[in-house]
Amino acid sequence: MAAPVPEDITTETPANPAHAVRLLCRQNKFTAPSTGLAGGHIQANLLVLPRAHAADFHSFCLRNPVPCPLLATGTATSLSSPLITTPFDLRTDIPRYNIYSAGKLIHANELSLADVWDETSHVAFLIGCSFSFDGALADAGLTPRHVEKQCNVSMYTTTQRLKPAGIFTDATYVVSMRPYRLEDVETVRSIARRYSEMHGEPIGLGWEAVEVLGIKDLSNPDFGDPVEIMEGEVPVFWGCGVTPQNAVMRAGDQVKGTVMSHSPGHMLICDVREEEYSRWRTNHQYNEFVTSYHVHLHLETVIRTKDNPKMQYKLGLTAALVMATGRDLFAGRDGTTV
Repeated sequence: MAAPVPEDITTETPANPAHAVRLLCRQNKFTAPSTGLAGGHIQANLLVLPRAHAADFHSFCLRNPVPCPLLATGTATSLSSPLITTPFDLRTDIPRYNIYSAGKLIHANELSLADVWDETSHVAFLIGCSFSFDGALADAGLTPRHVEKQCNVSMYTTTQRLKPAGIFTDATYVVSMRPYRLEDVETVRSIARRYSEMHGEPIGLGWEAVEVLGIKDLSNPDFGDPVEIMEGEVPVFWGCGVTPQNAVMRAGDQVKGTVMSHSPGHMLICDVREEEYSRWRTNHQYNEFVTSYHVHLHLETVIRTKDNPKMQYKLGLTAALVMATGRDLFAGRDGTTV
């Protein structure tokens, strides 16, 4: 059943710029795309699934970490990582939301999920967002066009297939696009590379990539707003956190129950800054690795008694590394090659 919004978080004093934006969203006073807001703070995509599909989607994220870099799981008011340090409610603290049923979008740009989110049966997933490094690009004199124009980023569905998991068998990349001069691309890549859990560096660039990705019309994005590509510029493409919504739609009526998400470009802005999250993630991975090392030793002892020691050892090592890092390292960095 839907839980009421806690009264103790409705009349707060903002603790930081990200918290201030969330409070405005909660009061429906900010409903626009979140690009360029609270510079330096991590922004995240939201997908909320029925619990029955949570394991499939978790595996889908681990197998496709570029378009779906998993930051946290949780409930409307509790997360598995310290992305938000002040009281929050994912049902109200994002500018706008989408609602799906049987893989179809049934309500777009909603202001709240309070009436449809069931805390007993829904699981929230937060996915990294490339808006997180738009501020770093601007600081380097490479302000993205959508930030300059104060509009939404251009996003496109593609034909590039992703690695399947459970019911999510037919998903393809969604990409965001920022135009840059070719001589600036290497600097752009070096900046974005630092944000590996916010999609990281580009997956394709130039007009050839438009064809490879299967984008039909660059001037007509599937999500967001079109932006001008000026003379001397090329389109540069990143993995995009709208990919999970596309995966839900392509799964169709295999998805049982209500699915919720942010509206494309309307992100959750987190309290933690990128450098703080990087330190936490590094320490967290190390602690998990120390624990899972013993699991790995046990797996190695057991699996070497099997008929195929090399393959079984690889499977055991994969399991240990997934536990340690949240990544299926033998599966590759992403689900496709562009």
